[in-house]
Amino acid sequence: MTTSPRRTVGVIGGSGITTLFTDGSARPHRIATPWGAPSGPIEEGAIGGMRVLFVPRHGAGHTIPPHRINYRANIDALRELGAEAIVTMSSVGSLKEELAPGTFVLPSQFVDLTKQRPTTFFDGGQVYHVSLADPFCPDLTRTAIAVGREVGIPFVEGKTYVCIEGPRFSTRAESLHFRTFADIIGMTLVPEVTLARERAICFLSLAMVTDYDVWAERPVDTQEILSTMRANADRMSRLLSALLPRLGTPPTCECAHALDHAGVG
Repeated sequence: MTTSPRRTVGVIGGSGITTLFTDGSARPHRIATPWGAPSGPIEEGAIGGMRVLFVPRHGAGHTIPPHRINYRANIDALRELGAEAIVTMSSVGSLKEELAPGTFVLPSQFVDLTKQRPTTFFDGGQVYHVSLADPFCPDLTRTAIAVGREVGIPFVEGKTYVCIEGPRFSTRAESLHFRTFADIIGMTLVPEVTLARERAICFLSLAMVTDYDVWAERPVDTQEILSTMRANADRMSRLLSALLPRLGTPPTCECAHALDHAGVG
């Protein structure tokens, strides 16, 4: 049986990207979910022939801190509106000297050090244990690598993202510890990635390094992070404009079958 092409991609905005539709063509969807309201209205538009759904992770005006984002509502709303793949953008700190501010990274693994967020849709009733051995969609990853090279914005691949609770930054001791097992640090990848797998949706994280974490013997400065985000927002927008239309090919991954053998009982 031939696999159908993807027709709809969801995008969760971060790293200074608050909308994808600057021409005013977006159609807003105000949608309720069993887990409450998403971070804002879901904007629908077209990019290169691809139907695209966009939600700003931190809400309008960046008013929602990372530990208060309704991640379940964001993912569920995108799924209910037809998203077959989700691409997220996030700013991250660097835990390695070679990953300088301005570097674009495609993480391949993550370590979850969050503390109080709901991380699953399965809180009772039917129980599922999904595999996160390989958290990111291989199809989307390959396409992102190729597109990044084509547009002159190459990704550093195969890195590990450690996700902390936030909203505070790390202590020096924590940062030095994180360096022993991770390459970049952020506050939003989890539970977006786990929830997407539970909804059997292809998932890709585009991470932009905005600063060196405090291991580098200089306290993290929020204004420096914002400045780097603004300086690189155009590069991220250019990358997305080229990437999103390329995600419509028929998938060869197994993401859509994540729940096939994960149920208990």
